[in-house]
Amino acid sequence: MADTFDAVVVGSGPNGLGAAATLARAGRSVLVLEAQGQIGGGARTIDATLPGYRHDHCSAIHPLGAASPLFRDLRLDEHGLEWIHPEVQMAHPLDDGTAAALYRSVERTAETMGPDEKTWRRRFGWLDRHWDTVSDTALSPILRLPRHPFFMARFGLMSALPMTTLARRGFKGDHARVALGGFAAHAIVPLDKPFTSAAGLVFNAAAHRVGMPVARGGSQSIADALASFIRAHGGEIRTGQPVASMDEVPPARVVLFDLTPKQILDIAGDRLRPRVARAFRRYRYGNGTFKIDYALDEPIPWTAKECRQASTVHLGAPIDEIARGEREVWDGKHPERPFVLVGQQSIVDPTRAPDGKHTLWAYCHVPKGSTVDMTDRIEAQLERFAPGFRDVVTARVVNFPADLERFNANIVGGDIAGGSAAGRQILLRPRVALDPYRMADNLYICSQSAPPGPGVHGMCGYFAAMSALKHSLR
Repeated sequence: MADTFDAVVVGSGPNGLGAAATLARAGRSVLVLEAQGQIGGGARTIDATLPGYRHDHCSAIHPLGAASPLFRDLRLDEHGLEWIHPEVQMAHPLDDGTAAALYRSVERTAETMGPDEKTWRRRFGWLDRHWDTVSDTALSPILRLPRHPFFMARFGLMSALPMTTLARRGFKGDHARVALGGFAAHAIVPLDKPFTSAAGLVFNAAAHRVGMPVARGGSQSIADALASFIRAHGGEIRTGQPVASMDEVPPARVVLFDLTPKQILDIAGDRLRPRVARAFRRYRYGNGTFKIDYALDEPIPWTAKECRQASTVHLGAPIDEIARGEREVWDGKHPERPFVLVGQQSIVDPTRAPDGKHTLWAYCHVPKGSTVDMTDRIEAQLERFAPGFRDVVTARVVNFPADLERFNANIVGGDIAGGSAAGRQILLRPRVALDPYRMADNLYICSQSAPPGPGVHGMCGYFAAMSALKHSLR
């Protein structure tokens, strides 16, 4: 490798690696610098609790990874990535012992939705038939002419609604409402805010079409597959290489940052275009995350049988409880009954734990920078829907927002989404621009703080790399 590179990528999350893979495939010389000793950013897998128990530290379930055009085009399966699908894509239990259950089949799912069977079949059958357009829109920059304007006009009207409005006006029963509301809560925004329906619709549609898979061996397998592709195309990756200023970046024609605006300002603020620097200083971060990793003696004793077959479980019902909890977090409070996201990857991936044992990944939203211990409240929600849960726990490791930020500097204040998804930033991030990736003549942002935003899909890196190829690496 030459001393001067075509591109240096700072940060090795899925988007940084996606950018590096795109540039390496185009024949450019690429170097990736990672501050930590392990690549992957939000897609790392570690021994958090006990030896032999493999825990995804941040991202865990990957519908957008399975949908990613970049991952598909790179043929990451040839580099060791394998998606594993559960029987039930997502389960959301109710207090009566039943659960909303999402299957790959729209028809089978609709049959479980009680009074909303016909409505579910109609709405999500329509989205399933147009999945390619939904996926293309969800995984692309916003400021472009839509390829299917009439579909997008109809979809856009539904997506713009607050989730509470869509759920209450469009559906009659609790099963459909919590299925929508649970996915909408992934946005870490109150469900009575505009555009919160977008996440609920897209994730439910994705669960039907591409599923809610886990990566065999852990989310680390995604990063490792991308790294394998990069190295196979002549790229280089160096770990244990923190970058505090541009003086620490090797000579390169372009530099791409898999970092949020805060870190980019610290490293290269004086080299950004003035309007970019102003926009980055105004960039807003969202609320935080409180996460627990568990080692379990046996599977969780869920009351609802569907939860025993799902790698993704959402806790909190009815939808009013979810909405109230997310609103309290937004208002700086800590809900007594938080909405809890649960990943039980080991029920479909036995490589995550010793024989007969299991892992559990669970988190709730908290105000940014929170120091409140939410363990008891999370476990109360687990016990509510799985009586006897605490009896199967062998070990637990708790992560406050500050712990998550120490592990990954992009998780500012515990914000796992790389910036708030409220207001304008739900669509236009990190600033309003036709090319939001280009920050200066040879500097680009390629993190999830740029379009199309959060998720392990690599598309932020892909679009940033394409912009660099167009403007700086011709």
